[in-house]
Amino acid sequence: MLQSLIQNLEFLECKMQNYETIIFEIKDQVAKISLNRPQVHNAFNKTMVEELFNVFQKAARDSEIRVVILTGKGKSFCAGADLNWMREIVNYSYEENLEESKQIAELLYLIYSLPKPTIARVNGTTIGGGTGLMCACDIIIASEKAKFGLSEVKLGLVPAVISPYVIKRIGESFARRYFLTGERLTAEQALKIGLINMAVSEEKLDDEVEKVTTYLLTSGPNAIANCKKLLTTIPAMSLEEAKVYTAKMIANLRVSEEGQEGMSAFLEKRKPNWIKS
Repeated sequence: MLQSLIQNLEFLECKMQNYETIIFEIKDQVAKISLNRPQVHNAFNKTMVEELFNVFQKAARDSEIRVVILTGKGKSFCAGADLNWMREIVNYSYEENLEESKQIAELLYLIYSLPKPTIARVNGTTIGGGTGLMCACDIIIASEKAKFGLSEVKLGLVPAVISPYVIKRIGESFARRYFLTGERLTAEQALKIGLINMAVSEEKLDDEVEKVTTYLLTSGPNAIANCKKLLTTIPAMSLEEAKVYTAKMIANLRVSEEGQEGMSAFLEKRKPNWIKS
């Protein structure tokens, strides 16, 4: 009872809170987070990083949220770091730079490890840190007009904090090329190297996002959370470790409330209780 009241209060807080750099909306079990600085191509600054961390934490806690969509307002998804923020960073000490970088690293890890499925709806140009935000999501659906770039080397920097998520997507071979050259990619090229999952016309972008969202909502929420855990954990395991870990996981899920409901629904030829009419 108390836990339910706390969740309701948090939900109301989510809906009532105004954000400076993002828009946070919840509808039909789906949270939509829109980067809202179109005048600077949704370049992120300290405030945006803090606000994104705040709403992704809320999305993780809110049991009513089943899917999270991240997108940008205007013509761009995210152009990386804001120029005015970069002017400040130029004068930062090592310690100050380290603290800022850790905040971005924590945000990316939060998105990547979120127990809910995340979709990046890439509506336009995505550069540098914006590519990191995108790659931390589970599924990336992009407009055919979108452009991509890892141009940090052009500034005498490297895509350090975002690199774990980009390399997981495209592998070392492609990362070596695009990290070192900083060249731009079209949506077609990004699709070929696995940087994105889908490239569709601008007109069909919302339809495809909605289609994938529907698939996700018909899957068991606990099963999805465990799928994400599986994807993160298994690559670091030996086969000896994996055979024990995976056997225990499926055994636990089979006797869980959700697993029992899902198997019963299948055998009884009905929809499981997590699918709303």
